[in-house]
Amino acid sequence: MTDTFDVVTGAFSYTGRAIADRLLEQGRTVRTLTQRPAPEGSPIQAFPFNFDRPDLLAETLRGADTVYNTYWVRFERGRVEFSEAVRNTIVLINAAREAGVRRFVHVSITKPSLDSPLPYFRGKALIEKALIESGLSYAIVRPTVIFGRGDVFINNIAWISRRFPVIGVLGNGRYKIQPVHVDDVARICVEHAAMEVSVVTDAAGPQTFTWRQFVRAIGEGVGHPRPMFSAPVPAALAMARLIGKLVGDVVVNRQELDGLMAGLVASDQRPPAGRIALTDWITRHADELGTTWASEIGRNYERRTPEKVLIGAGVAADN
Repeated sequence: MTDTFDVVTGAFSYTGRAIADRLLEQGRTVRTLTQRPAPEGSPIQAFPFNFDRPDLLAETLRGADTVYNTYWVRFERGRVEFSEAVRNTIVLINAAREAGVRRFVHVSITKPSLDSPLPYFRGKALIEKALIESGLSYAIVRPTVIFGRGDVFINNIAWISRRFPVIGVLGNGRYKIQPVHVDDVARICVEHAAMEVSVVTDAAGPQTFTWRQFVRAIGEGVGHPRPMFSAPVPAALAMARLIGKLVGDVVVNRQELDGLMAGLVASDQRPPAGRIALTDWITRHADELGTTWASEIGRNYERRTPEKVLIGAGVAADN
């Protein structure tokens, strides 16, 4: 018997939950850093992030074998900014080094770049740079768009398909998307935690779609395929804002559209590491997918202080 444990950020949420579940299935002891209350009877011990107290954060991590980090923000809102998320993550990396953690597994995003005009992708690149330079043994896992239980992004496209007679597609709709299941991301993270060598790898699913094919597959999967029409960026954003007002949420923003059209959510790595096909998953969950709107703001922004928002990796909501 050993007192060694692993730490997973956001273990009661999305990607973090999938990672924690896999670790628990393997008989591992799991701690989490989170602002969510622990569910009654949970075997996971919860601790606050303490970004403003790096000494306390390091003590929470002391004795950990691996830290799995999924902490991030999907979009800026109010005082929630990418720059703050970058600073907080670097505090976490430094605390892990101070605590003597063996391995740091970081969930990033496909195709980050320090030169990116998109703060989301540039921020992810800054974190990767800090981790690589930290001296820690690391695995950087770069998901594309994550889907699975608790999904927001694909669920809400299905919701739109169920309720609207037509769907607007940004531009020509030929840009690529390669969604990956959350359980594949968790498996890849845990497998790479066991390695000794530092590594950077993509986490992408086995199917690659154009955007038009992707939207069509979701609509057909839930039994509500819709005709599509091309829309310029201003019109697409206007439609997204209109739906957002209807449901009280943020549907999509300009940076996400720019990243999508630039092909940043498909991987060049072959073969892809993901095994679970989106179309198979949609078929299995067609009866419930898109029946209700999954609120990004309701899940991840409301009832939290801005500096402690937990949203995951990837264009779709995480954590």
